[in-house]
Amino acid sequence: MLQPKKTKFRRQQKGRMKGNAQRGNQLAFGSFGIKSLDSIWITGRQIEAARQAVTRYMKREGQIWIRIFPDKPITKKPAEVRMGKGKGAPEGFVAPVTPGRILIEADGVPYEVAKEALRLAAQKLPVRTKFIVRRDYTETEN
Repeated sequence: MLQPKKTKFRRQQKGRMKGNAQRGNQLAFGSFGIKSLDSIWITGRQIEAARQAVTRYMKREGQIWIRIFPDKPITKKPAEVRMGKGKGAPEGFVAPVTPGRILIEADGVPYEVAKEALRLAAQKLPVRTKFIVRRDYTETEN
């Protein structure tokens, strides 16, 4: 499961996710990708499930790039504990995603294969997505 090797602080504040993605909103590596349409936290488990779905459908041909990384620690207090007494213990890590953020990119496979593989990946993620293609992509490349 994806998580940072070490962090400067064990706990972090929730923060607010307003506005659209200012970084990571253009295709950088592949010809195909899925773009987020909502603001949400995506866990390492969800990213891993999406990665496995893409890899299996593409039969390990081509290449994929995961453009998000869960580096925000999330805390949770135990069940049935009264309010107060400090912040809870770290439970896991999430990647904050805002609209316009590219989540996964793929290349080296035909258009139809990439579209279906990324559709399967999008089903594993808790966010509405849009399939995008590089502007100068032509079918004869593969």
